[in-house]
Amino acid sequence: MEIKNIKYRSHGGIKKTPGELTFDIINYTILGILALLCVLPFINMLAVSFSDSAVVTEGKVGLWPVHFALNSYIYTFRKPEFLSSFLVSIKRVLLGVTIDMALLIFAAYPLSKSNRQMPGRTYISWIFVVTMFISGGMIPTYLIVSATHLRNTIWALILPGAVQAWNITILLNFFRQIPHDLEEASLIDGASQLNILFRVYLPLSLPALATLVLFDAVGHWNDWFSGLIYMNSAKDYPLQTYLRGILIQPNFTLVDVTQLQLLSKISNKTYQAAQVIIGTVPILLVYPFLQRYFISGMTLGSLKG
Repeated sequence: MEIKNIKYRSHGGIKKTPGELTFDIINYTILGILALLCVLPFINMLAVSFSDSAVVTEGKVGLWPVHFALNSYIYTFRKPEFLSSFLVSIKRVLLGVTIDMALLIFAAYPLSKSNRQMPGRTYISWIFVVTMFISGGMIPTYLIVSATHLRNTIWALILPGAVQAWNITILLNFFRQIPHDLEEASLIDGASQLNILFRVYLPLSLPALATLVLFDAVGHWNDWFSGLIYMNSAKDYPLQTYLRGILIQPNFTLVDVTQLQLLSKISNKTYQAAQVIIGTVPILLVYPFLQRYFISGMTLGSLKG
């Protein structure tokens, strides 16, 4: 059988037809425009944060700083409320991701086994799945957090959402794709289930684990509502809860003469932009370390039910 309309390069690669090239050009153009629409507001905010307050007020700042200035960042880092909330968020992400991933792994691994290996696993899995559609609600959760004396502690930001049924479903499906022969060979060699988990399954599951770590870290970092309902004092707020309050109602509380001098050189817009940039950059720094696992982790784990 002859295959028409396919030409081959000298090195063996497939040469695209003019129609395919046109299709690719249109696709890349549209995707490039959409990417710019997503990135340009962030670039503008970055330029505003590094610009002089006078030109920002006049609306003269576009995608590049005008009259470069660091006053907004200096003032922001001298605010004790900002620094305390920043540290709360760092602590929340480190503790939250560690606890979430530990619970996730120890829940997904046994549930990935067959009914012969773990009787009743199907019913237990459905218990987790049901929570994805039916939850206790905000008020019962708040009452439980209050009754367990977790309010105004870091644990109120971590424990209520520590077990994510969706993440468990993704990881157990990923575990099921690992050849069962590897586990059988390990059992013949005398390995325990914990050894199999840590020496076989987890090293082979790095794409899925990296993706879930990224999603979990972003979720903890961006969450502001938990801090709003579980914390009574602003000093216990995570960063996003603090930023929300600043964006809605800025508070330029003066502490000393130095801050008064800085305040005269900044505006509400540059101050807010600087805080948003500082709050965004830490989580963006995580992406380069997980990028090589991200695409494969997005697709693998969703192939089997």
